[in-house]
Amino acid sequence: MRRVGLLDYGSGNLHSAARALSVAGADVTVSSDLAELRTLDGLVVPGVGAFAACMDSLSRSGGADLIREWAAAERPLLGICVGHQVLFDQGHEHGLVTPGIGLYEGAVVALEARRLPHMGWNTVDPGDTEILFEGLHGERFYFVHSYAAPGPVTAVRAATAEHEGSRFVAAAQRGTVSSTQFHPEKSGAAGARLIANWLRGH
Repeated sequence: MRRVGLLDYGSGNLHSAARALSVAGADVTVSSDLAELRTLDGLVVPGVGAFAACMDSLSRSGGADLIREWAAAERPLLGICVGHQVLFDQGHEHGLVTPGIGLYEGAVVALEARRLPHMGWNTVDPGDTEILFEGLHGERFYFVHSYAAPGPVTAVRAATAEHEGSRFVAAAQRGTVSSTQFHPEKSGAAGARLIANWLRGH
């Protein structure tokens, strides 16, 4: 897979994600044009900030429907950070429950930890996500978040990480859909290898 679309829906670090994808060998198109994105081979969904705000932007831009359509057609998709979180059924933030896209079962909730956000480098237990983490056992990845899906989750191949005793889903795979709670584009050589694994796996 070479031609990858980076969905621009007003949320996410597009520049660093586009650069990381290019370094890994992708021909990257950053676009909010859904028709243009549909002509490409893979789709990357970034995201930063709050679950509800990202879902609102995705819904208003048509991005949520594009993601559902993409997954239903079994096309390769990669979600990053909040772009990973919105793939779950729900997000719970500040007493507000927001419906997600629903590709994964379960809810994104606040981490049970004293120090939040969970910010910095952490190791990941790859679990059964062999394709994404091939050659990456024991490597560290860069996280910035206060919310996550508690692990394990059902019907999803998941990698997990732990912050102050709170275990959560660090990455997930279901069919052709993959996603990471951490930022591979900010994770140095390990992140570059993971992106390359995703590209090569499809």
